Amino acid sequence: MGGNEVLSYRILVVDDEALNRAIIAECLDDIAYRLDMAVDGEEAWEKLERSSAPYHLILLDRMMPRLDGMALLQRIKATPRHQRIPVIMQTAAASIDQVCEGIKAGVYYYLTKPYAPEALLAIVRAALADIAARDEAARRVRAQADALKLAVKAEFRFRSIAEACSLAALLAHLCPVPETAVLGLTELMMNAVEHGNLGISYADKSLLRRENRWEEEIERRSKLPEYRERSVSITAERSVDAVEFTIVDEGAGFAWQPYLQLDAERAFDPNGRGIAMARMTSFDRLDYRGCGNEVVATVRVPQRRRDA
Repeated sequence: MGGNEVLSYRILVVDDEALNRAIIAECLDDIAYRLDMAVDGEEAWEKLERSSAPYHLILLDRMMPRLDGMALLQRIKATPRHQRIPVIMQTAAASIDQVCEGIKAGVYYYLTKPYAPEALLAIVRAALADIAARDEAARRVRAQADALKLAVKAEFRFRSIAEACSLAALLAHLCPVPETAVLGLTELMMNAVEHGNLGISYADKSLLRRENRWEEEIERRSKLPEYRERSVSITAERSVDAVEFTIVDEGAGFAWQPYLQLDAERAFDPNGRGIAMARMTSFDRLDYRGCGNEVVATVRVPQRRRDA
């Protein structure tokens, strides 16, 4: 998280079973995590409302008395000061319909009871990494100059994850709402490096995330002869009514179709949400071309912005 790196994360654990809370406390017994416990949704809501400092993550049981997990989730997502907190839903009820219901309500991370400590740690790390990346992207956007808004067309090449993140923050200024655009641009540009040029598959990344070796593997592959000369190109072009980004990597492509939607089958993995989230929140249109190593992301410019 750059110069503002969080030394410890506040996590709200909501579970009506004392044994479950004890297991979670043992699994997350680390200086990096500060846990608050709630026995049901009502107590959790009181803690959220009374807390002077924000929570970084909520680990939420679905089935509870008084106020269950889904009802609490609806409150959280309907409240601006809480709605951006990532939620991990832990449940013994893991039917596809129930997972889909949770996804639609704003749950992007799932744990099925019973789960291994390694699974819990992997999901927690993934959720916190995602929120840290989002906050860092927003910080970069705020730090960039407005001069890029004068550009009509620009082309860049990049090789690393760090270059992708910096460039995404710059190019986001071409869009009406940079803070939203930067999230999708960062995701697509990072995918072009890791999945495209470095050949890290979905299964590879899932395993690396679970073993907390993702950054290490990125660094290792980027030095290999077969990958180190590869680069990604991004062209940004602005017209009267839209901004269009075309990203092309030098990889073999991938079967992109399943990743355009949030999928209940992948809800229990520590990765696999980025493209769908980019499509839903950052862009008005997202089109993959050919084998999947080229993607075009479009952001519409509202009439009021055109007239300004």
